[in-house]
Order: sequence, then structure tokens, then C-alpha cells
Amino acid sequence: MEKPWYKYYDEWVPKTLEFPDIPLDRLLFNAAEKHPGHTATIFGAMIGSRLVDAKMSYRQLNHAADRFAAALQRQGVQPGDRVAIQLPNSPQFIIAAYATWRIGAIVVCVNPLYVAREVEHLLKDSGAETMVVLSSLYGNVKSIRANTNLKRVIVTNIKEYFPGIVKLLFTLTKEKKDGHRADISGDADTFWFQSLLYKAPIVPLPVEIDPGAVSTLIYTGGTTGGPKGVQLTHRNLVSNATALNIWGDNKEAQDILIAVMPFFHSYGLTVGINTCIARALTTVLIPNPRDMVHVLTAIQKHKATFYPGVPTMFIGFNNFPDREKFDLTSLRFASSAAAPLPPEVQQKFEAITGGKMVEAYGLTETGPAATLDPLDGPRPNSIGLPLPSTDVKIVDIETGNQEMAVGETGEIIIKGPQVMKGYWNLPEETAQALRVGPDGQPDWFYSGDIGHMDEDGYFHISDRKKDMIIAGGYNIYPADVEAGLFEHPKIQEAAVIGVPDERRGETVKAFVVLKEGESATEEEIIEFSRQQMAAYKIPRSVEFRDELPKSVIGKVLRRELRDSGSK
Repeated sequence: MEKPWYKYYDEWVPKTLEFPDIPLDRLLFNAAEKHPGHTATIFGAMIGSRLVDAKMSYRQLNHAADRFAAALQRQGVQPGDRVAIQLPNSPQFIIAAYATWRIGAIVVCVNPLYVAREVEHLLKDSGAETMVVLSSLYGNVKSIRANTNLKRVIVTNIKEYFPGIVKLLFTLTKEKKDGHRADISGDADTFWFQSLLYKAPIVPLPVEIDPGAVSTLIYTGGTTGGPKGVQLTHRNLVSNATALNIWGDNKEAQDILIAVMPFFHSYGLTVGINTCIARALTTVLIPNPRDMVHVLTAIQKHKATFYPGVPTMFIGFNNFPDREKFDLTSLRFASSAAAPLPPEVQQKFEAITGGKMVEAYGLTETGPAATLDPLDGPRPNSIGLPLPSTDVKIVDIETGNQEMAVGETGEIIIKGPQVMKGYWNLPEETAQALRVGPDGQPDWFYSGDIGHMDEDGYFHISDRKKDMIIAGGYNIYPADVEAGLFEHPKIQEAAVIGVPDERRGETVKAFVVLKEGESATEEEIIEFSRQQMAAYKIPRSVEFRDELPKSVIGKVLRRELRDSGSK
């Protein structure tokens, strides 16, 4: 059927695509074979006002992935085993991920900001037996290791791929001060990343991998509730990377991407790693996306052409005090996702750079990209058009069976090769979110997002998943924050909502009912939260109540809380 959005595709974008039916690791193998000497990654740090970084070619990156894959095999990692990775944007993340995929194992993405309790939940739920972790985070893993299935832990220091002078200065001035030194002596089955790498065989034993097999678990709140493991197959991620390269008209072995989106997130994993490797692009790795001096210096120094991010990043970019000191005109385009993009932010960015900014939409469950503004026809306040070979519909909210007319509001549902296999070990939740077609394969994914399609086939979101909070580009699920608050011995009930915040878009507000006879202060609850959850989830304000509004079945009515307490 001819879709209304086809006529608004950029001229180089086809209606449908034939996707390579290969496992993910072949993307890196193919890039290294075709462009062995081309720069794959650039990684470094600021020394004063100077950016000092080092390059790794595709040949070198593929070689490292081969050796680490062989090292994992020596450690006993088998196809289907889960390998947790808790690292910032760094060469080690890419090496560990592609090595895991190369031997048919499954990457479990772990947010580096997670505290021990949150890491423990992911490890237990995924059943991961192997973990690759940053040295500064090793203490958390060590403290909860006995409660998990971990058989081996591999520790890496952020400095390992720094250029020589940066590594030396880091060792002398920052390593101990910032907690990057880890003592693993005496810890059973705990190894240094580089030690395993250099002792491993040059290549791993060959493994037959089905492209339809699960490659990655990324935890998300899904359409409801707390963290669920989204199962993304090799085919899901290869198809999304392929489609995004065509949509963006990315120039093979030419374009240079600024990787500020964290790799543990589906946006960063797909756009920052896989899309780049699929066309042998160069990735400039930025571990801290809030370090705007590093970001701007890297864009200028390396003449970056592509900058994927979230609205808060672009607001920081546009308003950075010393921005005019940098030449940012190499940027060809930027993509914004994860939260609504204010038109004035888009306009200012384009005026500064001379490039184009487009808005994208997707979810972890869709690998993540589902829709994107065309480069030559972006539409303000729109999330754009479905990608090639992707179908999107608006259906009635009540049953999800009736397709709504143009302009009418309903739930956004998505069908395409990027749609997940399902939630890890959660068949009921999978059945609620993912309708299966007659062939037994995933058919329509029900996003939980509310919107409409206009007469030209552009989609628009009018409401988000009703309870999810988006703060600074991070998805925060109330049940996750509330679980941490419930650990406080004085708290009887707790509920959280998102409230408007000028800088972060939204921030977390907690409503707390104390146990009878107890007293507490706002500062006490906030300080307790610092030990229970990642920094971006911590409530910024606390309101004490005698009771929380509830439905007849006892469900907390967050809408009432939003209506009465969102100031």
C-alpha cells in the first residue's frame, strides 16, 4: 500500500530496504576488511585548553575485538551467555561489545551511574555470569557480587586507550583522586582487561550465529512499570543501523560523528557505534556529554559532521558562553531525540552551524529509531516520517484494534525489522506490548505514546507514556525511584512525578507518607536517595502528605498528584 509519507522522503531514500542478514560482528569485520587504515575511534581528554587524543584504525579495533572474543572464550563464555558491560563511552566498550557478539553471547548494557542496588537487580535479572566494569565502579560490583551469578569480573581503567602524555598526567594527578585505582589482588576470578587481551589468541574459535538470535539486553521501563530487559536481536540492530545510514546520507569512510549519547542507551549504541561501524565512519568518543568544552573542541579539531543528542545538550550547545570562539561549521546535521525539540532550539543551532537539525522518535524496543524528519523537509513539532520498511499507525487507545483517521489522536504503534523480540523472561508483559502476527513473528509494537498523523504522513506526539519522566534526556520510571524510597525505614508510602524544569526539561518530585509517629526532613530523604539510585533519578524536592490519592483498587493516582503538586 502506498503510504502518504513516501512522497516526502528525501530523494535518496527508498520506500523499502533489503537489509544484510548478518550478525552484528560482521559490521566491524567488513569495515576492517574494506577500510583497514581508516580511523574508527578518536579518544582522549582535555589538558587545559588543549584536546589531546589518540586514534584507532578499523584494523586495530577489529584485531582487539578478535583477541577479547578469544579471551572470553578462554574464560568459558558460551553462545547465549550474558556479558554485562558497565563502561562510559570508550574504546573498551566497543571492543567488549563486538567481542561478545562475535562469540554469540549477549551484551547486557549497565548504566555507569547506577549504584550497587541497581546493578545487582540487572545482574540477577539477566543472569549475567561475566561483567566488564570500569575500575572506579569496581567497588560497587565487589559489594554485591556474592548475591549474583557472576563467575568472572573484568576490570578496565579509563586511561588505557588515552595517548601517552594524557595517560601519564592522569596517573599522576587524577587516577587516585577520582577513585580510578582498583586493587583486585586476592579477588578470585577477577582480571584486568589488558592482561586478558594481550594473553589471548589472535582470533577466537568460529561460532555460527543466527541473525535472529538475541544480541543485546537493554533495560527500560517499557510501556509500563519498572526495568525490563528489552531483547534486541542482531537483525534488529543491523537493520536500524543500515536504515539510519541511508536516511542520513552518511558518506562511507568520510563522516565523523561526535559520540555524546551514552553507549549503554539504545540511542548511543545504535547511532554512536553500530551506525558508524556499518559505514566505516569515525567516532569521536566523549565520556562526559556535559563537558561542553570537550564537545566543542572536538567538533572544531576533527571537523565533525554529525552530532546526535537530546534537546538539553543542544540547549547547552546554543547557550555556551564561549561558543563563538569555536568554528562549528563542519557540522552537516544533528539529530535530536528522547524529548520534544523546541523549534527555537532547532533554529538557533542551524543558524550557528549552517547545518540541519532533525527530530527523531523511537524507543529501546524499536532499536531505537522508528521515525525521523527528512533532512530536506523537517517539520516543526513533528517526529517526522517512518523509516524505510517501517510502518507506523495510530490506533484507538481503548482496544488498540481500530485505526484512527488522519488528525485523530490515539496510541502510536510500530511495525518493522527493528522491533524487539520481547522482554526478557516476561511473557505477559511482552504480550501486552507486542502483538504477534500469524507467522508467529513480532508484528505491531504498542508504544504507549499518544499522538496523531497529519495528512502528509508526518507524526506528532501529544502526550508521553503517562508516568515516565524525562530529565536531561534520561528516561526515569516512577516505580524505579519509588522502590529506592521505600527502602527508607521511616517511609510508609511514596510516589514520584515529573515537574517542569527549565534546564532539564523535567525533574523528579517525591510525595512521601511517613510511618505513624515518624518525622523527617526533605534534606534527609534526598540524602538517603543518593545511596539508593543514580544521580539523575534523585528527587529534587519532597512533599510530605498524610495520604496519597488512590483509585478504588488502591492504585496511586499520579494524575491528581501532577494536578496538585507540579509547581
